[in-house]
Amino acid sequence: MYARGIRGATTVSRNDAEEILQSTTLLLEQIVEQNDVQPEQIANIWITMTEDLNATFPARAIRAMKGWDLVPLMCAVEIPVKGSLPLCIRLMVTINTDKEQHDIRHVYLNEAIGLRPDLAGS
Repeated sequence: MYARGIRGATTVSRNDAEEILQSTTLLLEQIVEQNDVQPEQIANIWITMTEDLNATFPARAIRAMKGWDLVPLMCAVEIPVKGSLPLCIRLMVTINTDKEQHDIRHVYLNEAIGLRPDLAGS
């Protein structure tokens, strides 16, 4: 059994609580689907948002998902590097799995595809 990280990112169109929650949910659902992961396999999820997003905690979206109430979550502000992608939500999902590193599918949605085009289609 290995601990593996699954990266994911998405963007929203504005600093709106409902859009942040919906986008976070969609991103995690895609990560789970593409990697065949169950909440019990998840060690933790780190969530960051760019400093222009402060309407809500994205962890609220995950807590609202059925069966996810025991998964440890942590939110933080992404490092505000000049010129970086704005309105961005990132997830680092750490799972316990027998999968090899090359079998992990990272998920990038919306404008975040440009962050890692090499991984976006993995």
